[in-house]
Amino acid sequence: MSGRVPASMTADRLGHSIGAEIAGVDRDRLMHDDALPGAVMDALEEHGVLVFRDLHLDPETQVAFCRRLGDVDVSPGHHPVEGIYRVSLDTSKNSSAGYLRATFDWHIDGCTPADDAYPQKATMLTAKAVASSGGETEFASTYAAYDELTAEEQERIGSLRVVHSLEASQRLVTPEPSPEQLAVWRRRPVKEHPLVWTHRSGRRSLVLGASTDHIVDMDPGEGRALLDDLLERCTAPERVYRHTWSVGDTVIWDNRGVIHRAAPYDSASPREMLRTTVLGDEPIQ
Repeated sequence: MSGRVPASMTADRLGHSIGAEIAGVDRDRLMHDDALPGAVMDALEEHGVLVFRDLHLDPETQVAFCRRLGDVDVSPGHHPVEGIYRVSLDTSKNSSAGYLRATFDWHIDGCTPADDAYPQKATMLTAKAVASSGGETEFASTYAAYDELTAEEQERIGSLRVVHSLEASQRLVTPEPSPEQLAVWRRRPVKEHPLVWTHRSGRRSLVLGASTDHIVDMDPGEGRALLDDLLERCTAPERVYRHTWSVGDTVIWDNRGVIHRAAPYDSASPREMLRTTVLGDEPIQ
């Protein structure tokens, strides 16, 4: 980790290629330690996912700290605190809860924005209530997935482009949509992205997940098989960090090089996560 990391902050690796548990950080340090934002971003660059156990962040502090990392998404989020989005399958808490079932499949946030926004830089989740069964969140590094390809594979996929759509991700959970559902999905514009994202840092990652519809200028079956193979390899069990939530846990991940999914849980579950999104400043290119 960088020399900017305060001596009392430690990062212990959690898995083969992703994740670290952070110790030595409390609410006061999040708000007042000038070295901490840089340390967190450095640790995200190295580990992809950071876990803060028993932090018990209040929504206001969560948003305030994320603002120290970058601009925050303040779109309406079914929560009274600006900058918080309430993740719940309870429609009384989130009227868009039906769409959240698509988060049960691997994805990168922000591949199909309604405008030309870049994918989110980072996402922070705090657990306010947890499911009695299911509801864990899994993470896999798309940086590591690219790095572990052979040189021949990297060459083969280096120029491929993939069409992403909201419809592709929603069909995984609603394979026989009504005409009304289709119309809503198709209001969101489709996006075309390179399969390999070359970052400003020089690192490369794979742009994979539920929103992938097809590879441009490739036979649909061949393209689907390639995307599915890359995703399966990226998310092999030994490459995944699976977080079992306890109330008060906070997790932040690098959305640009990490895919994630939630394990299915009952729609009647009390599970409630509070999400804050740090907006992206880098296009997929």
